[in-house]
Amino acid sequence: MFIVAITGGIGSGKTTIANQFAELGIEIVDADVIAREVVAPGTPALATIVAHFGLSIMDVAGQLDRRCLRERVFADPLAKEWLNGLLHPLIRSEMQRQCAVVRSPYCVLVVPLLVENNLTAIAHRVLVVDVDEATQIERTCHRDGVTREQAQAILAAQASRAQRLAAADDVLDNQHSDRRAIKAQILALHESYLAFASQQAR
Repeated sequence: MFIVAITGGIGSGKTTIANQFAELGIEIVDADVIAREVVAPGTPALATIVAHFGLSIMDVAGQLDRRCLRERVFADPLAKEWLNGLLHPLIRSEMQRQCAVVRSPYCVLVVPLLVENNLTAIAHRVLVVDVDEATQIERTCHRDGVTREQAQAILAAQASRAQRLAAADDVLDNQHSDRRAIKAQILALHESYLAFASQQAR
């Protein structure tokens, strides 16, 4: 299966771009969705997390309190390392499993932390959805209801714009909300990926 990994910093519009590929009939595998699935109620990973952090990490509905967990690991590098060691292999394995059964001509794999977690080798092409940092902060504050300081802290914990662009095979400029221009970029990339996938299948 020919895999195109979409990545980008917070607020860059990765999900919106992926959805437009889906409208063209391309199947999407989303690492964030998988990350929620592997810690769903009843999973071994959730039981392990509760055993490590305690019941306070659960919400009243019996689900993992993701905000509480995020705050815990953000403040404790060792806790973050432990959690990543538990979850990353599970997420990667499930991503690969889902990509392997895709039936569209190629697969779009959405991985927000592709560069940070050194996962570029999992894909044949890396598509970076690119916006400047000021736009990331503005969109994140508006979407998530966080302060500018919180948004800046999230950006600081991610790969820099330069690091993402250095890992890119393709770049989609999502700086402005010109839908026609964005659609044109997507259609051009789609045709390119269809050709790459066809060559690989020979």
